[in-house]
Amino acid sequence: MLNLVKSKKGSLTLVFIYYVISFYLSYIFTKTIDLNGWSLLLVWHITATVIIFLFSKIHNNSSIYDPFWHVAPIPIVFYIASQSSLSNFQQSLVLSAFLFWALRLTYNWFLNWTNLDHEDFRYIDLKNNNKLLAFVNDLFGIHLIPTLIVNASLYPIYIALTSDNLNNLVYVGFTLIILAVVVQYIADSQMRDFRKDQNNLGKTMKYGLWKYSRHPNYLGEVSFWFGLYIFAVASESTSIWLLACPMVMLALFVFISCPMMDNRSLKKRSDYKEYMDKTPQLIMWFVKD
Repeated sequence: MLNLVKSKKGSLTLVFIYYVISFYLSYIFTKTIDLNGWSLLLVWHITATVIIFLFSKIHNNSSIYDPFWHVAPIPIVFYIASQSSLSNFQQSLVLSAFLFWALRLTYNWFLNWTNLDHEDFRYIDLKNNNKLLAFVNDLFGIHLIPTLIVNASLYPIYIALTSDNLNNLVYVGFTLIILAVVVQYIADSQMRDFRKDQNNLGKTMKYGLWKYSRHPNYLGEVSFWFGLYIFAVASESTSIWLLACPMVMLALFVFISCPMMDNRSLKKRSDYKEYMDKTPQLIMWFVKD
């Protein structure tokens, strides 16, 4: 087991097995209860999260949850699609845009992740408390609350795929998602190349897309969820309240993820304060002189 944990290949194999187990056991559990529609998917999502949490506790590493963000939605969306009455073309637009996002993020996680010895600094900080508070932060702050946010933000794609037809706004949603994922890909690639250069150690990335936004990768992520909302709007049966779904995701990044990354960079990089003063947090814009 120790050799598996130390190597990337072995760690990936273990995480893959854990996810298969969690998804399958969650499926078996949901078959025992009388639910349907989105409530069924919500219970499956939460159950799978709890099982992943248990595996995280075994390894004392909450980063096992990291790919759950973009991997768990795949069976959810394909389950919805299996019951969809949309035309093959419209369904393929929605699914291909969604898969482009999910597979790109999974590939990026694969590139960046080292092994089961590595844990995200944010998780370590959240668990740096007494045992009870650390447990609560781990179960809810790291696992369950993000799952509920993702689940709520996925609801628009449920509305879209369970509709009889989508109007031309489906092309707007598709285009936005493709652009969002491309922005994520470019931003992550630029940051990866920057970090490979040892001369940049302790310096702030201020080039490419990072010149116009402190978190262009997060901008792409938020844009994806708004793209799903546009898919729902294309069904012409969307309540204005459904806008709360991508807005919750936006709030997560604006008030939690971005500030946490900014605070860490302020501690590690002497030039980050100046960069932070000149560069927008999320939305790309021209930097201040």
